[in-house]
Amino acid sequence: MHQSYKTVLCIAAITALGVSGTVVAKNNFTLNPAEVHAGDYKLDSSHGRITWEIDHAGFSKYVGQFVNVQAELKLDPANPANSTLTATIPIADIAPNDAALKRHLLNADFFDAENHPTATFRSTRIVVDSDDAKEADVYGDLTIRGITRPIKMEVEFNKAGTMMGQYRAGFDGEATIKRSDFGINYGLPLIGDEVELHIEGEFTR
Repeated sequence: MHQSYKTVLCIAAITALGVSGTVVAKNNFTLNPAEVHAGDYKLDSSHGRITWEIDHAGFSKYVGQFVNVQAELKLDPANPANSTLTATIPIADIAPNDAALKRHLLNADFFDAENHPTATFRSTRIVVDSDDAKEADVYGDLTIRGITRPIKMEVEFNKAGTMMGQYRAGFDGEATIKRSDFGINYGLPLIGDEVELHIEGEFTR
């Protein structure tokens, strides 16, 4: 048989098998939260952070972030109300992109990191949006400087599946808090009281 003809036949066979799914691996990613694997997850800290944004005297929105966040997620897609989320934020790892500002944020005017080295969040209730199962309100207790206040996070499911040997689920979230609720009053009212939190996280099972 002519070599070029054999090549064409091979390509045709591979294509046919690929269409049938025999050769080509099935896409194991899902955008449907109901299809996510249940179980215990931990935040991949290299792909998880909390970004904060605050009004700077009306001149701009100042943005910084917390890194090295640790979090655990117990996920029950069949009954999302049974899911839980806990997180620990190391205050010393605040990253405002300015060394002098970081020192100030760590002292007693702001986070008082020496006496309160971590902030924590513990969910108390999860309510899935009735119109869009990818969105949910996560209610919980946020503790900063030893003061605990209830907050609500609006969370959106992004995607789940196996990548580089690890099964992971990705979420984004946002919440708005008042820093004065946690005893952080320095610079008020010139510097804003409301702080917008943006949460990004990939959790591995």
